[in-house]
Amino acid sequence: MKKLVFFLLFVPFSIFCQNMSNEKLQTIYTTVSDSIQGDLGGWQFFVKEIPMMSITDENHNRMRIISPIADSNNLNEELIKAALVANFHTALDVKYAVSDGVLWSVFIHPLKELSEEQVKNAVSQVYYAHINFGTTFTSTSLSFPGSVNKDDIKKEEEKKDAVPEFRKL
Repeated sequence: MKKLVFFLLFVPFSIFCQNMSNEKLQTIYTTVSDSIQGDLGGWQFFVKEIPMMSITDENHNRMRIISPIADSNNLNEELIKAALVANFHTALDVKYAVSDGVLWSVFIHPLKELSEEQVKNAVSQVYYAHINFGTTFTSTSLSFPGSVNKDDIKKEEEKKDAVPEFRKL
């Protein structure tokens, strides 16, 4: 019985384990970026003129894709609050974060469990969170519902004309 329980719990997870590596990431980043520099585990690349970086730690099974957006010291309270709300509703798999005086669009995830499509989607979300900061604050065309002020909805609808619609990279 213990063997059966182990089998039922372990086998499904091992089947879906993706086994992402630095070598696979480099191949993916090379295909989705305009230009790329760096070595395995640390890359700088551009997607449609937006700078991005990816840092991995295979020993600890962690990775992140980040894009610098703005000097965090220049952000007003309204923008900071809007970014925090977006982290809950519209930024989805990426988040807005501050480190070393910089506001970043950030995707953080266990490395090995990622599929190629998830990495491509993560790059897309980091890109869109970056370009949509200050307007719709979205990383995809999806958002989770919440209590939203009707005036905020009207403002967002007016801004949509200036923001490109979501599209895959």
